Amino acid sequence: MSRADRIFIENCTEILEQGEWDTGQDVRPHWQDGAPAHTIRRFGIVNRYDLAEEFPLLTLRKTNLGAAVDEMLWIWQRKSSNIHDLGSHIWDDWADKDGSIGKAYGYQLGVKNQYPEGEFDQVDRVLYDLRHNPYSRRILTSMYNHADLHEMNLYPCAYSVNFHVSRGRLNAVLNQRSQDMLTANNWNVAQYAVLVMMLAQASDLRPGELVHVIADAHIYDRHVPLVEELIRREPLAAPAVTLDRSVNDFYSFTPDSVSVADYEYHPWDVRIPVAV
Repeated sequence: MSRADRIFIENCTEILEQGEWDTGQDVRPHWQDGAPAHTIRRFGIVNRYDLAEEFPLLTLRKTNLGAAVDEMLWIWQRKSSNIHDLGSHIWDDWADKDGSIGKAYGYQLGVKNQYPEGEFDQVDRVLYDLRHNPYSRRILTSMYNHADLHEMNLYPCAYSVNFHVSRGRLNAVLNQRSQDMLTANNWNVAQYAVLVMMLAQASDLRPGELVHVIADAHIYDRHVPLVEELIRREPLAAPAVTLDRSVNDFYSFTPDSVSVADYEYHPWDVRIPVAV
């Protein structure tokens, strides 16, 4: 049984049984027909995934790992906030006529700052410290820049990562202010698991543990019956996910650098509505 499936089932069950509805409140997200998109929500969920044991890919339904990795590299490697640099259309609803989502996500990671060791953007600073100061407690990134929030078309959801090296293993804490459990939970978990694997390989480390901290974990009203169907399913075995071992530069990884073997999953042909 995939541990990612078990965690997803436990999280969704907890939200449905113990969560609080925001029905009656004035909420920002709306459905395409204009109706407000209400949620049942649970505050403060923490999950741990040991990447040395298995890769956290959902089998209750398929997660498009290639597209998830491409979005992660769009942010962390290409440091872009323009959808024309992205292979999928998941950000189309938040882009302006020029394709920009504003000073969000990749833009923030690409801003350079001056340090005693030289000028770095946030990603390059992480790579530098993993090589030169691996036991530092200051290896982290943050995209939640209050000075630029008014110029972001969507505030960052997964907004910061703390990195930690222990016994030659790279661990990370992913902090997320908001999580749409059905559409984005395993997508985010899988892409940040790959990020840890890539940064570890580029730094002569082994992948360790990914800790996912979700402040507001929620299920949208129109997603409830879909989630209830998913969590009734029997999880399958976790697949094997590996990286191309010939790549040792973070900026040389591509989605094709990630290989997936023995990925079995339940069929899912439902079009999931997305609240904007």
